[in-house]
Amino acid sequence: MQLGMIGLGKMGANMTKRLLDGGHQLVVTDLNADAIAAAEAEGATGAQSMAALVAKLDAPRAVWVMVPAGDPTENTIKNLMAVLEPGDTIIDGGNSYYVDSVRRAEMLKEHGLHFVDVGTSGGVWGLKEGYSMMIGGETEPVERLRPIFETLAPGADLGWGHVGPSGSGHYTKMIHNGIEYGMMQAYAEGFELLQKKEPFGLDLHQIAEIWRHGSVVRSWLLDLTARALEENPSLEGIAAYVEDSGEGRWTVLEAINLHCSVPVITLALQRRFRSRAAAPFSDKLLAAMRNQFGGHAIRAEDEPST
Repeated sequence: MQLGMIGLGKMGANMTKRLLDGGHQLVVTDLNADAIAAAEAEGATGAQSMAALVAKLDAPRAVWVMVPAGDPTENTIKNLMAVLEPGDTIIDGGNSYYVDSVRRAEMLKEHGLHFVDVGTSGGVWGLKEGYSMMIGGETEPVERLRPIFETLAPGADLGWGHVGPSGSGHYTKMIHNGIEYGMMQAYAEGFELLQKKEPFGLDLHQIAEIWRHGSVVRSWLLDLTARALEENPSLEGIAAYVEDSGEGRWTVLEAINLHCSVPVITLALQRRFRSRAAAPFSDKLLAAMRNQFGGHAIRAEDEPST
């Protein structure tokens, strides 16, 4: 099947390669000329602009947008809208906010264009293992794109599905990432407890390997945890600073809007915020309050901990 791909970062480039290996024809473009050249070396057809990419595709066209969420995606979709024709399809495979996806579907519908939102999970491992895809949109364009999804997925009938109307794909992926926050935090806290029990001299990598087989807490995240602990048992050189890409925040906001209690996901998100504070003001104030009501000593900032 023929497909246009806009965005050749880690995800876009790997998806392009997996599709090429699966026998599909890819026309690609990116702001980075070297990325286009690399894709061409894999067998893709390069294009220096969106208009050139569209010109090299046969109608009805399908163009996959794999650029950062927010303005880059918004601008790319609007620019594509100006050069595509009625009956063509735009696929957004990034981590867009589902509300934006609902709006974009309506906007494109007014121009006779189809919109498919694909919540995509798999990261850098997707090339080898396949991608998990949660797909929203109208049935006709989704079914027409079935060969693409079957190739990208772990199996033709595994790891992907049409979950509902426009916006539902990105909504499902948003919740998926919220769950991921909670799971990661639970593993991190559990292994910290193991590491703190110094008299036992526990081998964290060994324990992770034990849990990977037969345990009820086994998962791909645990597989990756075991790998990280094997490569760097003491996590030397890694800063305790955890970013978030937005989906966890959106999940918590959605829970508030739906009057739904999600304390684990909420606390996991808050813990990420906390990881970025070198000297939290709230902790300093706690120390000051204890000193005020109980005369407890205050530790100076440069005083070593005991």
